[in-house]
Amino acid sequence: MNSLVILLISIVVLVCGYLFYGKWLAKEWGVDPSRETPAHTMADGLDYCPAKAPVLLGHHFASIAGAGPINGPIQAAIFGWVPVLLWILLGGVFFGATHDFAALFSSIRHEGKSIGHVIEVNIGRKGKRLFLVFAYLTLLLVVAAFGSIVVGTFASGAEGTDAFNLANGRTASISMLFILLAILFGFFVYRRNAPLGVSTVIGVAALIGCIALGYNFPVHMTATFWTFFVLAYILIASVTPVWILLQPRDYLNSFLLYGMIILAIVGIVVAHPVMNLPAFTGFRGIAGTSYLFPVLFITVACGAISGFHSLVGSGTTAKQLDNEKDAMAIGYGGMLIECGLAVISLICVGVLFADGAMPAGTPTVVFATGISQMLTTVGLSADVMYSILILAVSAFCLTSLDTATRLARYMLQEFFVDEGEDVKNLTGFKKLIANPFVSTLITVILGGLLMTGGYTKIWPLFGAANQLLAALALLACAAWLGNIGKNNKMFYIPMVFMLCATLTSLVITFVTKCQSLAGGSETVAADALQVFFSAVLFILAIILVVEGVKTLTSKKPAEAK
Repeated sequence: MNSLVILLISIVVLVCGYLFYGKWLAKEWGVDPSRETPAHTMADGLDYCPAKAPVLLGHHFASIAGAGPINGPIQAAIFGWVPVLLWILLGGVFFGATHDFAALFSSIRHEGKSIGHVIEVNIGRKGKRLFLVFAYLTLLLVVAAFGSIVVGTFASGAEGTDAFNLANGRTASISMLFILLAILFGFFVYRRNAPLGVSTVIGVAALIGCIALGYNFPVHMTATFWTFFVLAYILIASVTPVWILLQPRDYLNSFLLYGMIILAIVGIVVAHPVMNLPAFTGFRGIAGTSYLFPVLFITVACGAISGFHSLVGSGTTAKQLDNEKDAMAIGYGGMLIECGLAVISLICVGVLFADGAMPAGTPTVVFATGISQMLTTVGLSADVMYSILILAVSAFCLTSLDTATRLARYMLQEFFVDEGEDVKNLTGFKKLIANPFVSTLITVILGGLLMTGGYTKIWPLFGAANQLLAALALLACAAWLGNIGKNNKMFYIPMVFMLCATLTSLVITFVTKCQSLAGGSETVAADALQVFFSAVLFILAIILVVEGVKTLTSKKPAEAK
């Protein structure tokens, strides 16, 4: 199959999904442009701060993407390109984009608070606390993993040594310059009221200048230095007002990411290489060691449906949404953009597949190699394009990292604040934990310990935990809409399917690791941790589902919000 045909079909499906299904959802749920959002009614200059729609879309897209839409499709390609493509398109339109839109919209109607709060109001306090524990543990894994990825793309070692990596030094230099640029952009747009259009043109030009300057003047530091730097950065970035760094950085960052997607599309259109990867390799995959169900639906998360998105939508994005009419474009549309990136990633691995074997290297390397090779057909340097693509992926990860830290802070704060309580009236231990600086510091310390102590021991469970979050977020939104008398039937199939996939995955992990331990495992600590956490996640999920089903099947009337 020609890669251009796959790309064009995908674009048509995603655009139609937005124009027809997305708009239908907005109508069914009662999106009201005349209704004030929490960004206005609860404005505090720190977290609740109205953002212009293009700026917020940039933040939201950059935050939800990370390296997920690149890693997932490339890893899942062992089953062939057809099942992966179908899951991206159908999952994206009917599962993922619906999930993201609903999480954002439900949060807006619940004071911009997290899905945990939506669960408390519509299912119960016990459900809320279980969900927040679940979400917080997942976010700690995200902080540890993305922190390690960022350190890995920044650390260059000393020049002349075996550890020296010039590309990493360039990425680090560009990223540091970019942070400074974002702060200046935010100051002039939000405090000096500089026109967004003019500021954008200047900002993008300055971003290109940062890339050129950083490319020629790399920063060479060790992994230890960057570990402490990254932890200090996310500590500061997660407690500063969103207009200082988060909004402007993610907005400018989005142009780098959009540019990456445009470059990829140009490469595919001009080169239009044939997919060497078979359409379907069987239910056990190329190596014969995995099962299409549930592995495909756990591996391809970002790009189809991802629970992390519900935390972003109901965490940072909902607190900045200027008008309800923008919820569909940002929530539903942002996810569909990510689906497009996932399709491009699938094309890369499909084109590079050769001699019956998957291409060598990490998914990021496969993605950058595939696109850079295609761009040589239009006369662009493969080396320069490769470096820019690696930079873009690193920017994805850095954005997701400090967003995850801020979200974890919200989760920790909300855990100790019950419905009807005012944070300002808290006392004692609750008041201490609810303090933004304290809750962020706790999160950074735990995330840092997990980074240095080996988060990889339980990282294999992240896929199931993340997708289970998606199922529970769908459950929360269904309960809320049902309580206020709105149509919630569109959630039932995605919710049940994701619960089946994730619970099956947890059971398989539990049984496999128990067998490994019984047979004399060489990685006892890692296997034992996975057995423990898979059992805990399974039990938490079952309890939440039982509570949620009780709500869905009850006829209790509720006041519309």
